[in-house]
Amino acid sequence: MNFELFAGLVLFATASSITPGPNNLMLMASGANFGFKRTLPHLLGVELGFTLLILSVGTGIGNLLEVYPASLAALRVMCTLYIGYLAMRLANTTSMAALTGSSAKPMTATEAVLFQWVNPKAWAMALTSVSLFVPSPSFSAVLFVAFVFVAIGVPCVSAWTLLGEQLQKKLGNEARLRRFNAVMSLMLIASVLPILKTGS
Repeated sequence: MNFELFAGLVLFATASSITPGPNNLMLMASGANFGFKRTLPHLLGVELGFTLLILSVGTGIGNLLEVYPASLAALRVMCTLYIGYLAMRLANTTSMAALTGSSAKPMTATEAVLFQWVNPKAWAMALTSVSLFVPSPSFSAVLFVAFVFVAIGVPCVSAWTLLGEQLQKKLGNEARLRRFNAVMSLMLIASVLPILKTGS
């Protein structure tokens, strides 16, 4: 990979990793509800899940979606429904517990890994990064792109989680926390609308 292509990859990975999206908003909400330490498995699951998604897209799934456009449309519908479900549950709870179906527990690493497969922004990032920054269809090139995203993504998602933890101090009662979760649910829906409209 030449320097210009590498610089473009770094800029794209930074811009897409730091901007609001389902992962960052949910990590901030989890940080506010549970703190950074308890959200760490969720955070690591996001990075592992996205890495696996990039590797999968780069080694075949991306081509499959191009050959069968209907599968992309079905994926888009599934993503939309699941994000809507998460937003609804988040809006009606005073903790992140409803997202995992258990009492007062943040999302697990496994759940966060699986969530990447129904996250529209994650799909858009993976498909775009592979199509733009993998000049030749080689596993090593795809692996390098995944490595760059992890190196940049970990500090970005950590910042969102720490921001949530800082907000935790100001959300000291149930009413405030409920209002915060309601706002986060609206932002969660809003974060995927541009991607769904463009058909990414």
